[in-house]
Amino acid sequence: MYKIKIITKNLQMDAELNDTRTSKIIYDSLPIESKINTWGEEIYFSIPVKTKLENGVEVVNEGDLGYWPVGNAFCIFYGKTPVSTDTEIRPASAVTLIGRLLGNPKEWNKAVQGEKIIIKKI
Repeated sequence: MYKIKIITKNLQMDAELNDTRTSKIIYDSLPIESKINTWGEEIYFSIPVKTKLENGVEVVNEGDLGYWPVGNAFCIFYGKTPVSTDTEIRPASAVTLIGRLLGNPKEWNKAVQGEKIIIKKI
């Protein structure tokens, strides 16, 4: 497990990355600074990591962190996306699960489209 901190103007939250190959590549590239995009209750932003889908999933849980290879993006899932069902949280397409938030996922409602976001090692 790799511990990270995700920081915006109004929010700081710790998270854990799992021990997938993708997570290690991301962890080794930290710190990363980007701009937030929102899609329903998902935050995603491009990162300087290009890697293939690893054990891809099409359904995630609230608080999951994912890597979306289509957009070379880090994803924070804190609720339903526009393609979610009543019972499932669905990304736009398959993601690699890379970790979990260690705080209340709903706090990410405070994040604003276009705002600066930073991920760093703890």
